Amino acid sequence: MSAFNAIGSDREVEQDEFTPSIEPQPTWCPGCGDFGVLKALKGAMADLGRDPEEILLATGIGCSGKLNSYFDSYGFHTIHGRSLPVARAAKLANPGLEVIAAGGDGDGYGIGGNHFMHSARENHDMTYIVFDNEVFGLTKGQTSPTSPKGHKSKTQPKGNAKSPIRPLSLSLTSGASYVARTAAVNPNQAKEIIKEAVEHDGFAHIDFLTQCPTWNKDARQYVPYIDIQDSDDYDHDIHDKEQAEKMARKAEDALYEGEVLTGRFFVEEGRRSYPEEKKHRGDMPEDSLAERYWDEDAEWERSYDFIERHE
Repeated sequence: MSAFNAIGSDREVEQDEFTPSIEPQPTWCPGCGDFGVLKALKGAMADLGRDPEEILLATGIGCSGKLNSYFDSYGFHTIHGRSLPVARAAKLANPGLEVIAAGGDGDGYGIGGNHFMHSARENHDMTYIVFDNEVFGLTKGQTSPTSPKGHKSKTQPKGNAKSPIRPLSLSLTSGASYVARTAAVNPNQAKEIIKEAVEHDGFAHIDFLTQCPTWNKDARQYVPYIDIQDSDDYDHDIHDKEQAEKMARKAEDALYEGEVLTGRFFVEEGRRSYPEEKKHRGDMPEDSLAERYWDEDAEWERSYDFIERHE
């Protein structure tokens, strides 16, 4: 039994199925990297054979938050920085859903930074795509957590006095079990990384470099890029966390020096996701809420009905 008839369906899915039947006019600026994220996401889901009804896309506020307006699936447009807690709750209630959360660098690494850190630490089984364009785009170009030091903006007219956050290092330190970086200018790699992230059992974080030609004209367009898996100059074991941390620091340093390093940085296999760990400890029922209450005759229970009290 499934809470949604589409979950678990085995059929060939076309990429066009993820385009809304009444397609809204995109409000992203010409040349915006967000178009690359949308294309890669549609292609990845079609390749994986995911039905639109199998997917929940939770987004935050900002240009990135418009993603679920242009991607046909279940969607939840949350408030600023809060896409992850909504996505986590949905996944816990209905593990059969393919849950994807998305937000910008200000949304994900600033306002929602606390949720990012703890979602990675707890290893929730979902994919988190962060549109990283080094600026607050929707609100017209303010300095963001990934803006380089010295970057001039409306909020920092004399230049950013702070060093940028290191998203890959933060993700690794927090405990994400899949960490990658890709760019809108590399659609083939982006699609493959999203596919891997979706299939990964655990918290998969993708730092997705998206150029902003309107409000961040000083930023590079993230070209030329280097795929660290294809380059002879860079070699590390993606299953070795220590090596991954060193490689992440190289990539973060290089980005502000004009060298764009993309690819897979870390993949941890065999670690239980958060719900799997809770079930293993007996703190969570085997059947999800979506499955148990789909049946109108199901008997409602409270947590104290199936968790032993602490004596």
